[in-house]
Amino acid sequence: MPEGHILHRLARLHERRFGRAPVAVSSPQGRFESGAALVDGRSLTRAQAWGKHLFHHYAGGPIVHVHLGIYGHFTEFGLAEGGLPEPVGQVRMRMVGAEYGTDLRGPAACEVVDEAQVADVIARLGPDPLRGDADPALAFKRIVKSRRVIAALLMDQSVLAGVGNVYRSEVLFRHRIDPYRPGATLSEQEFAAIWADLVELMKVGLRRGNIVVVRPEDDHGAPAYAPGKPRTYVYRRAGDPCRVCGTTVRTAELEGRNVFWCPSCQSG
Repeated sequence: MPEGHILHRLARLHERRFGRAPVAVSSPQGRFESGAALVDGRSLTRAQAWGKHLFHHYAGGPIVHVHLGIYGHFTEFGLAEGGLPEPVGQVRMRMVGAEYGTDLRGPAACEVVDEAQVADVIARLGPDPLRGDADPALAFKRIVKSRRVIAALLMDQSVLAGVGNVYRSEVLFRHRIDPYRPGATLSEQEFAAIWADLVELMKVGLRRGNIVVVRPEDDHGAPAYAPGKPRTYVYRRAGDPCRVCGTTVRTAELEGRNVFWCPSCQSG
């Protein structure tokens, strides 16, 4: 599932490609046909991301809400490269501007909503480290009142919005925190350090389009867990030696998702 920085990159990209001009919106697949008809030909006034949710605001009020889920993705194409291409696969939504187009496939949600419904979505989310208006104190209040473990809480979008499995596993390693430590035992200083680190790491991801979490002094040449994937400390490195201490990295299932950690570095 894409992490929050991807949605923020998409919001910025879509504003550059389609903002402040009429956009042709269609649904080649047909599943978003009625929704596409409501925004087709309108100007895209702005795009914004909250956590893993993307909102396209159109002139006159309608808003397209997209949640990529596990399989959703946008594919961009340039119109100067040969005109409008035929849709390939199950394209839920196609957006076409003056110079660029983009196809959305496989989202968990693609729907037209109003401002009240947007507010309802946002009200269910915790603070987003990539938003300047985020209040980390709200997340800490939920964490210290919970009996759940910190690794589960960091993935709970009602606690923190936009943090996925990579950032969850990596930030806990970077701060030497056992993923099974109860959230209620976390100090305010520890959470402040985690929050500040997430803000910086996710800003790097937003700027570069790639997740960068390994400090230069710890990057001793061990490859990424797969070609084209980020170099990580523990995420998807179960069975490999820890980049810092050499202990075998472990993994286990936690609330339906795999968590990764070093039992030596994160034993405190």
